[in-house]
Amino acid sequence: MSSAGPVYIVDGNRTPFLKAGGKPGPFSAADLAVAAGRSLLARQPFAPEDLSEVILGCVIPSPGEVNIARVVSQRLGCGVKVPAWTVQRNCGSGMQALETAADRIRDGHSSLVLAGGVEAMSHAPIQLNNEMVGWLGAWNRAKSTREKLRLLATLRPRHFRLVIGILQGLTDPVVHLNMGQTAEILAEMFRLTREEMDTYAARSHQRLARAFDEGRMEEVSSLYTADGRYFTEDDGLRRDASMEKLAQLKPVFDRKFGRITAGNSAQITDGAALLLLADEATVARLHLPVLGCIEATRWAGVEPAHMGLGPVHAVEALLRARSLSVADIEYWELNEAFAAQVLACLKAMEDPSYCATHFNRDQPLGQIDPDRLNVDGGAISLGHPVGASGARIVLHLLHVLKQHRATRGIATLCIGGGQGGAMLISRPSSAIDATEKE
Repeated sequence: MSSAGPVYIVDGNRTPFLKAGGKPGPFSAADLAVAAGRSLLARQPFAPEDLSEVILGCVIPSPGEVNIARVVSQRLGCGVKVPAWTVQRNCGSGMQALETAADRIRDGHSSLVLAGGVEAMSHAPIQLNNEMVGWLGAWNRAKSTREKLRLLATLRPRHFRLVIGILQGLTDPVVHLNMGQTAEILAEMFRLTREEMDTYAARSHQRLARAFDEGRMEEVSSLYTADGRYFTEDDGLRRDASMEKLAQLKPVFDRKFGRITAGNSAQITDGAALLLLADEATVARLHLPVLGCIEATRWAGVEPAHMGLGPVHAVEALLRARSLSVADIEYWELNEAFAAQVLACLKAMEDPSYCATHFNRDQPLGQIDPDRLNVDGGAISLGHPVGASGARIVLHLLHVLKQHRATRGIATLCIGGGQGGAMLISRPSSAIDATEKE
């Protein structure tokens, strides 16, 4: 049976995003997703067992959380009969989970889905290198003390060189560039200055601080640790961020000539963002509120060395498919992997030559109003837990549309490996009318 009606997002919730501090954070990935899901499900008029399925995006679940969606669903009390599965599209994993859930609803397979993304980047594994793994295998096979003594004599310092999982995961295995190096390439391509990047980064912190201070980050619920600590907002936020302080930071990825610093890059972070999706009949039957609708999603591929330009290509495909223009979109969430990456995307969209070459367009895509882009900051100030960010930007876009009584927005992000994703979100008139009554 197929459902031809709209796919509604009825509610959503996320944890504060917690900056990695050089050691494993206080929560595992499953802990974070459970915390986000528990607050979300507790305010619903249905039981967790009533869900059709649970779909989560996650890039680096721990060995103890394989198929993390199933682990989370069981801990949330969904019961053994609710199926759950995990998707992975690097930085786009959370958005992929939402698109997959929407497709399952449109196809009639599901009617009520918990979907989103999670990542505990501070828990990324530190691994033994292959030579040491081989040595340990030989040690386990050794049958005598003499054999083991002989093996001990072969140990060298190189055997103890560790493989840092997060560094390996953030390096493209095809072009052998880490994500920061690809941002340096874009900065050079579009002649971006260090001052432009730092200005953008400072504004991200300022906007996020204002949103929290004005009580507009209502999608965030608090986290509590077993030893009594608590987090009510993203702890990577720096209210004192300034051009002067950002200028003191040294380039990270090209120490001699580079422009990309820790201050104008997304933070390595832990966090989760979950949303509830439902079909029209379920919304009516359970009298669920409506935050918005998922209208369409598009994915695009680009050169891995230019991965930060993925949003431009995904947005172009989405606008073309829906016969829309940049001017038709009221608000934008473009994930801030790097200030250079966001600024490069904006310049590419305005560049007649780039758009003619890559999209065969007579005119450029157009200019996005800075006052309608990432209006409450983004990953530079709050962090980028890779599996969660695609869901986080959709969730926040829904709240931005609600707060501004707007009807249409696009959430988009670049994806390691050379891809981009873009999701078109709308708010139906019924949702806008309900907002006006509040």
